[in-house]
Amino acid sequence: MLDSKLIREAAELIRHSRYGVAFTGAGISVESGIPAFRGADGLWNKVDPIYFEIDFFRKKPYQSWKVIKEIFYDKLSDAEPNISHHMLAKMGERGFIESVITQNIDHLHSKAGSKPVYELHGTYKQLVCIECQSEFDLNFANFDFLPPTCYVCKGILKPDMVFFNEPIPHFAKKRSFEQAEKADVFIIIGTNAEVFPANTIPVKAKETGAKIIEINIEPSQFTESITDIFLNGKATEVMSALGALLYLDDY
Repeated sequence: MLDSKLIREAAELIRHSRYGVAFTGAGISVESGIPAFRGADGLWNKVDPIYFEIDFFRKKPYQSWKVIKEIFYDKLSDAEPNISHHMLAKMGERGFIESVITQNIDHLHSKAGSKPVYELHGTYKQLVCIECQSEFDLNFANFDFLPPTCYVCKGILKPDMVFFNEPIPHFAKKRSFEQAEKADVFIIIGTNAEVFPANTIPVKAKETGAKIIEINIEPSQFTESITDIFLNGKATEVMSALGALLYLDDY
C-alpha cells in the first residue's frame, strides 16, 4: 500500500522544484522485462561476469559476444518503455525535471522521449570498434557472424556500454555531476547504486542542497543517509500515483 501522504509531499516538492533531476537504475526497467544485474534474480547470479571483463573481451571476443548476443540483442530489442519511463518523459516536457541520469544501458528513457538522458554506463544501441573507435548504430551490425566487425578497419565491434575495468564515459560522468550540483529536487528510482562512481552522484546532489525523493521496493544505502522522502513501492505504481497528482495523465 502506497503512503498517500508521502506521495502528496513528493508531488508538491516536484511541482515547486526549480531544477529537478531523475536518477534511475535497473528497478525502473524490470517491469519492461529487463532483468537486474544484481540481487537474488540478477544476471550475475546466472551468467559469469567474466564475459563482460574488457580484457577477456579483447582476448576472446567470440566467447563474449555469444553471451552478449543472447542476453541483450536477442531480448532487449523487443523491450518497450513502461509507465515509469513515460511519466519521466512527461515530467521533462512539463519542466518538472531537466534531465535523466541513468545507469541502465537499455535506451528506454530515450525511447520514451526523455531528453537529455545521460547514460553513465553507455548503451547497447551503439557499437564501437576497439581498434579505430569508429561508432555504428546497432542496425549496422550483422549478428549472424560473431564477433561483428568494423566497416572501416575490420576490427572487432564492442557494445558501447561500460565493461568491467572500463571507465565511465567522461562526458556522461561530467554532465551527471553538473546536473546533481544544480538540482534542488533529485529523484532516485529503482537503484541501490552500489557501483562507484554512480553511487556518489545522489550524495553530491544532497551536499549541494537538493531534496532527495527515493522510489524503491526496499530501502537502499541512501534511505537512512540522504533520502528526505522514501516512497516504498514498484516504480510503475509510484510514478503512476505521482503522475496523477501532477496531472500528467492527460498531458
